[in-house]
Amino acid sequence: MTQDAPDPEEMTLEELREEIAGIDRELVELIARRTYVAYTIAQVKEERGLPTVDEGQEARVMDRAGENASRFDVDANLVKAIFRLLIELNKVEQRERRLG
Repeated sequence: MTQDAPDPEEMTLEELREEIAGIDRELVELIARRTYVAYTIAQVKEERGLPTVDEGQEARVMDRAGENASRFDVDANLVKAIFRLLIELNKVEQRERRLG
């Protein structure tokens, strides 16, 4: 919990749900930002004739996800599963753009 975040033990159920809703909005915003940057990377790859898949980079992303999970005391398997999904969605989108 961040220093400026409210203390969940002092919040009502409705306030807690509002807090979750705010976090959900932030997550979606971050996914949108990540997707935009991934799209830009896809454009650069296409311009340079690079392959869509970069297994070394994917491994680095997964390692970083695991490290961040440990740092924030979150289940690493859950975090890695989310990142696997994000990576796969970005790859599908990159392939579709190249074919489109």
